[in-house]
Amino acid sequence: MTQTQERSRTFTWSDPAAGAAHLGRRSGLELMRAMIAGELAAPPIMHLVDMSRMEAEEGRVAVELLPQEFHYNPLGTVHGGVLSTLLDTAAACAVHTTLPPGVGYTSLDLNVKFLRPVTVDTGTLRCEGTVLQRGRRTALAEARLTDPADRLVAHATSTCLIFPLP
Repeated sequence: MTQTQERSRTFTWSDPAAGAAHLGRRSGLELMRAMIAGELAAPPIMHLVDMSRMEAEEGRVAVELLPQEFHYNPLGTVHGGVLSTLLDTAAACAVHTTLPPGVGYTSLDLNVKFLRPVTVDTGTLRCEGTVLQRGRRTALAEARLTDPADRLVAHATSTCLIFPLP
């Protein structure tokens, strides 16, 4: 019988309601930039998955992730759900950067293609989301996940529903 060494991970996050309270008062780009500057807390999912180094400009968002063992599936590679979370974050947040105050969005779909496995040896991943088209009610965005050698690891397209906030 092989004995395994136990590992643990602890993380903290801020009350997400505090950030959500700013939704109707600032544009999406202003909210993203406030999070990047530390004026508003990042959403809990960023701490849960351990995303880092977000960048934002109108129609584009980038985020990074250093693969860790706690991201692994039973096959010893980073779980596709973790990679999908990065892709969804980059694509949807890119849409968010195009929205004026008082307008929200939600992902309608996410179509992901996985191209190569990811492990802790892969190194820091960069995920860049870009808006391809934005209308009054929907937006189409794509996200590209690349490794340190700039090889495409995964790709996604996402449709977001755009709506007025209550």
